[in-house]
Amino acid sequence: MKSMMIAVVSLLIFSSLEAQVPVIKTGIEVLREDDFSILKGKRVGLITNPTGVDSKLKSTIDILFESPVVNLVALFGPEHGVRGDYAAGDYIESYIDSKTNLRVFSLYGKTRKPTTEMLKDIDVLVYDIQDIGCRSYTYISTMGVAMEAAAENNIEFVVLDRPNPLGGIKVEGNVVEDGFISFVSQFKIPYVYGLTCGELALMLNNESMLAGGLKCRLTVISMKNWKREMSFEETGLQWVPTSPHIPHKDSPKYYVASGVLGELGVASEGVGYTIPFQILGMEDVDSDLLSGKMNELGLNGIIFRPITYRPFYGRDAKKEMHGVQIHITDYQKINLMSIQFLFMQVLAELYPEKNPFKLAAEARLAMFDKVAGTSKVREMFSKNMKFEDVNNFLNKDAEEFKKLSAKYYLYK
Repeated sequence: MKSMMIAVVSLLIFSSLEAQVPVIKTGIEVLREDDFSILKGKRVGLITNPTGVDSKLKSTIDILFESPVVNLVALFGPEHGVRGDYAAGDYIESYIDSKTNLRVFSLYGKTRKPTTEMLKDIDVLVYDIQDIGCRSYTYISTMGVAMEAAAENNIEFVVLDRPNPLGGIKVEGNVVEDGFISFVSQFKIPYVYGLTCGELALMLNNESMLAGGLKCRLTVISMKNWKREMSFEETGLQWVPTSPHIPHKDSPKYYVASGVLGELGVASEGVGYTIPFQILGMEDVDSDLLSGKMNELGLNGIIFRPITYRPFYGRDAKKEMHGVQIHITDYQKINLMSIQFLFMQVLAELYPEKNPFKLAAEARLAMFDKVAGTSKVREMFSKNMKFEDVNNFLNKDAEEFKKLSAKYYLYK
């Protein structure tokens, strides 16, 4: 009996260890396996942040810096900085990385695009950042404008590919319209675009989607073993928070479900509390009534739970908020973007005086439109506060985009 118990325990330990072995290899690991051949003899600039790590969480900065065959000469930091030392929206000056003593050029300060001066001693720009698969998240904007800079300065651009935590199948939201291009809607793509950053880079480069139709000398170092239907958990990789309010591997899903509404600055999306983007709430409402009405909608793949909470910081710090916690039970069955609009619909039915569009400041309305990629979503929805009025518009571009983007799939 004792030997049997030891055998069982040993098997469990072995299984646990086996489960921790990543299923896929990211671009940085594939590059390393190839002994960095594409970078040899070149002066390298690296665009990265704390998510740029290998499967054992070693920074891409340190991997390249320590390699005897790579000449890493400069770092470029997007929002939050290369080591994650800055908060969302912080203005960042260029500085020296204390670990490598390399110059860090800020891409979230005076400029968001590498300048000719920044690139004068660089032969190739390497991009390695974990994205979340959503258009308004600014890392893909950084990638795109850096590709433009590479084209303008005739230097190579290399993308070290990583998984899309929203998968490679789901596409949601309208394409950005003229007049609404901004750093939170930099390219004419849907809100959820269903591509890895490498696939997106190929599409931007080959479909004349960069400014002025520019085209850079692009190489994508593909992952090994990633599949389009994979959840992030199935990759076997550790999740590194992509920013302070995207702390968990499932956070990107909730970001899509509530983040557009959050731009109005009226209803709480949970930022400032322990579960950012997983809550929709306001002061002086009945959470049981709200959750009941939301569940009566009969949405597949989602359950709403009543919640009362007090954010620890931010706009709603120490206020007593009431609302719903979003519980995704079947990711494949839900339309993520619809959740915030359906919440506003129910809110309008129960509390018409709490219409977020009437309570929001003009600047927040403008930001909502930038994130939505158009003013039409706000204009159509706010007339009757009914999701059905914007549903077709939000989905009108999905199939056409899937056909176009399929040309650039690197994975099945």
